[in-house]
Amino acid sequence: MKSIKKLSIVIPVYNEGKTITTVLDKIKDVQLIQSIDKEIIIVNDFSRDDTEEKILAYKQQYGQVLDIKYFKHDRNRGKGAALRTGFHQATGDATIVQDADLEYDPNEFNLLLKPMLDGFADVVYGSRFIGGKPHRILFFWHTIGNKFLTFVSNMCTNLNLTDMETCYKMFDSDILKSLDLKENRFGFEPEVTAKIARIRGIRIYEIGVSYYGRTYEEGKKINWKDGFRALYCIAKYGMLRL
Repeated sequence: MKSIKKLSIVIPVYNEGKTITTVLDKIKDVQLIQSIDKEIIIVNDFSRDDTEEKILAYKQQYGQVLDIKYFKHDRNRGKGAALRTGFHQATGDATIVQDADLEYDPNEFNLLLKPMLDGFADVVYGSRFIGGKPHRILFFWHTIGNKFLTFVSNMCTNLNLTDMETCYKMFDSDILKSLDLKENRFGFEPEVTAKIARIRGIRIYEIGVSYYGRTYEEGKKINWKDGFRALYCIAKYGMLRL
């Protein structure tokens, strides 16, 4: 069994003033199995709304009971760049990505932790497309796009993932920090998947998670251009192994 004493929760944020406090409340309230400690690492990717004010007020209020670390970029660099900043600062035995919106539920951290704690997994993906968890019905072509990108990624990595594009990815922190990650935007997902797939003996698991998706009117940011970038990254890091 793997010993995990602290979980690092890396949150990249960009213009999430409407939801960041609720997400932080959910993380604060979740009780991790085996009394694992939580380290919250927030990286503000040059938000132009009141995101920073909300984060600083929350840190002021709960900083004595929560381990909250706050960093910000001096220009908008993208989700992948924000994640690299957060990963560099992480001190936990395991690290998970948490978006700053309300699409994923922190109460399900324990689902991803269990395969690692039981000694089976080095990396756990939370899939939106397996299991019996709630899944908001939204865009047909968006779903087809996700499944197509996962299919092409699997062809290059020889994995059988059902949801390569999921936000919920939990890593053994030592393995994560050994990766030379370069993508600045949403290309992080196929890049990190391709690079962990190369590691000899890596043990990757999937588990079903809930998905409370947003519409573009509600603040969803990924678009068709990011889909083409993902394809490029699959070819670059999966086929060409750069």
